[in-house]
Amino acid sequence: MDAKEDDAMLRGQVAIWHCMFGFADAMALTCAVELGIANIMHSHGRPVTLHQIGASIDGTSSPDIPSLARIMRLLVRREIFAAHQPSDGGDTLYGQTYSSRWLVTESGSESNLAPMVIMQNHPLQLAPWHYLSQCIKEGGWSTPFKKAHGMEIWEKALKNPMFNKLFNDAMACNSKNVMQAIMAAYRDRFGPIGSLVDVGGGIGWVIATIVKANPHIQGINFDLLHVVATAPAHPGVEHVGGSMFESVPTADAVILKHVLHDWGDEECVKILKNCKKAIPEKEGILILIEVVLQPEGKGPFDDIATIFDLLMFAHQLGGKERTELEWNNLLAEGGFPRYNIIKIPTLPSIIEAYPK
Repeated sequence: MDAKEDDAMLRGQVAIWHCMFGFADAMALTCAVELGIANIMHSHGRPVTLHQIGASIDGTSSPDIPSLARIMRLLVRREIFAAHQPSDGGDTLYGQTYSSRWLVTESGSESNLAPMVIMQNHPLQLAPWHYLSQCIKEGGWSTPFKKAHGMEIWEKALKNPMFNKLFNDAMACNSKNVMQAIMAAYRDRFGPIGSLVDVGGGIGWVIATIVKANPHIQGINFDLLHVVATAPAHPGVEHVGGSMFESVPTADAVILKHVLHDWGDEECVKILKNCKKAIPEKEGILILIEVVLQPEGKGPFDDIATIFDLLMFAHQLGGKERTELEWNNLLAEGGFPRYNIIKIPTLPSIIEAYPK
């Protein structure tokens, strides 16, 4: 091999090592969230030493500072935290970065991803990833999640209160982050909408956020009966129980946030056809909040979107993220031949679709 090929082989080896130990980044990040390191830095309001961090960790009087230093060394290298040596030769000081601000959960923090870090790296969520190849060999009749736990993810959440809370907390924090981007990008488009039904809306946080900013809208939160039975009252929002596979409450517009990526194409078409029946034939609007995959894309979220597609494979039977062509075909089959994609500064996009 010549020098150029030698260099390419070396870089190829390094890439394999990085993929092989990708879990180490996730575990170090989880450790930092569990220890509350970002919160500690936030509460001090200035860079702190390892001993100051250790003294502020809840539940311990004798933290292992040398091991903490090793965790911080990797996370500083990954630019999750910052570190600098004081000019007087004192202890290294560790501080916040734009990344670590997303791990602050103390009151006053507008956005955070800490619950998502904890949930995605919990052993119950990691176990299915060990069954990807087995499910591929067997033809996709079962999910990796079911292989790992003997039941699908929704059944697990129903039977395991701890996992259910873990999952709901993660979804809630992600919804808050996504909704901030949606409300900023879409606020002028809510004006003509008199009534809006959120299909698969859970306990109604999304529709409540929209109605609060647009009080002229009559909001309907639609989900399974046992879900809406636990939903709190929201001003301007009516909770309705039922199945989206049977029918959807009528309204001027329908919104589905991260719903269709949970289902295969056949199920999605059923849902879309029911949504079409629920809105006016001419002026009706379908609003999807979904990932639009760009396999060759270089945008800030394109790599994460590809990973999310594998996440859906691991956890949801038939679930997947879709390319624009796949969305085009799915929407057309479901009765929505026209659509418009609005990119927002977060992982999913807004897809407006129209029945005419």
